[in-house]
Amino acid sequence: MLIIFESILPIFLLVLIGVVLKRTPLINDSFWGGLEQFGYYVLFPALLFETLATTNFSAMNSGSVSLVSLLAVGIMSGVCLALWPLLRNRGMGAPAYTSIFQTATRWNGFMALAIGEKLAGPSGLAVIAVIMAAIIVPLNLINVGIMVWFSGRGRSFKAFAVRIITNPIIIGSALGVVVNVLGIRIYDPLMTTVDLIAGSSLSLGLINVGAGLRIQDAVKPQPAVILSVFLKLILFPVVSVSLALLFGLSGETVIMIALGAAVPTAMNGYTLARQMGGDAELYAAAATVQTVAAFFTIPTVLYLVAQVAAG
Repeated sequence: MLIIFESILPIFLLVLIGVVLKRTPLINDSFWGGLEQFGYYVLFPALLFETLATTNFSAMNSGSVSLVSLLAVGIMSGVCLALWPLLRNRGMGAPAYTSIFQTATRWNGFMALAIGEKLAGPSGLAVIAVIMAAIIVPLNLINVGIMVWFSGRGRSFKAFAVRIITNPIIIGSALGVVVNVLGIRIYDPLMTTVDLIAGSSLSLGLINVGAGLRIQDAVKPQPAVILSVFLKLILFPVVSVSLALLFGLSGETVIMIALGAAVPTAMNGYTLARQMGGDAELYAAAATVQTVAAFFTIPTVLYLVAQVAAG
């Protein structure tokens, strides 16, 4: 347990650095928006491309990992949909519900990749990358679809399809898989350049996560926020690990699947909530509280799963 905690501690210290820097006059506010865009369009796609292009998929059961991840997303989406009548009867509006749905199903890829690399090195990074490659498109389709349905506004599905196809994270993942599967050799200096870019992505991404948190929301979390914490940090790992064991997966692979499910929600859902009529304030509060709570829940989840995975 202590080893897991100490492995995760540097990740949360980077997040804390982001929290502190954002609230000091040392750095101009405009920097953070630029860093978020740079990470989204350059750093993160480069990391996913490099990881997926160089991963030895034959060394892991990538098909089962992908299927387990997709099924877990489907089950969690079904659970959230089943909760809607109950939440509506208790006075929750559609905008707040969409934020609950998003924060229960989205996951922070930056944090999962960083912790996976710290705990298991390249092999852990590879499993997380496979999970991301499998669920990035379905997750975006599901969440945008929920936003469209519950917003009651007419939306262009053609424009939505274009957004998915041109998503830099999806492009980086797809190119990495194509290069790997087809055995395409990348010019060494070019690949070294990608490696240098990717090497800075996790640390800068985590600092940017911290910059986006709203600490005041963690002091007195509202019931809807507590619900999102339960769904994302507790139920999601239980569902994912149960499926992994059902499909005969074991050892480090199950631990990495648990990690992917146990990390807090992604910050980019806040933008979607703001743009498509969701409750952006609730989303920001849930993301903050989940990130704080994850400091305690992730070590616990990984420790328990390690005992189970070890047999």
